[in-house]
Amino acid sequence: MSEDFVDEIGAPGNRIEGGTAKAVVEYVARSIVDTPDAVDVSVKERGAGIELLIAADPDDMGRLIGKRGRVIQAVRQVARAAGAADGVATSVDVLE
Repeated sequence: MSEDFVDEIGAPGNRIEGGTAKAVVEYVARSIVDTPDAVDVSVKERGAGIELLIAADPDDMGRLIGKRGRVIQAVRQVARAAGAADGVATSVDVLE
């Protein structure tokens, strides 16, 4: 094999900003709710980072937010960690 061979899925310029964090949040959100097909996570660039916006079925909002907001806080922690792996500041918000 050549010394200058780089085994990458995509070049750095072709990567989606915050792609890891989006995938993680989408997976977790779909695992929590009763209607996983209704979950949609969109990415909004915000300053030096990104904001992930979760839209879900209105009946699943309580499950997604949790008592006293504990579930969404945990999702935010996981999203920050996944974003840090990509070097991107990440925040999460739920759309009602």
